[in-house]
Amino acid sequence: MEWLSAVTEKVIVVIYAIALLTIVIGTVEVVIGIVRVTWRRLDHHAMRAIWLQYSRWLVAALTFQLAADILETSISTSWETVGRVGAIAVIRTFLNFFLDRDVEEIRARQREAGSQTRPASP
Repeated sequence: MEWLSAVTEKVIVVIYAIALLTIVIGTVEVVIGIVRVTWRRLDHHAMRAIWLQYSRWLVAALTFQLAADILETSISTSWETVGRVGAIAVIRTFLNFFLDRDVEEIRARQREAGSQTRPASP
């Protein structure tokens, strides 16, 4: 059973690395997008689309981190560790929930704005 804990610890590190990489890629993408918007002087909708894409990256990273937290609690032997990781998982879950809700709200506004600008079908 000890080998399972050793493998799980390595997997947790890999999942955290994936979460970190996800955040880095999303951040680089956003910085490039902001530079483009600023350089080309695009409208407010382009900037919102950039932030919407960034929030998707962050939701993905939070999901990876939550998965690592769940694995960490499965191999933990102390209640203190389980409580600490559980509190972190709850915080990340709430962040993920509200971020995901904001993303859906922005999508709905974009769909609504898109349907208002299209001409009516005959």
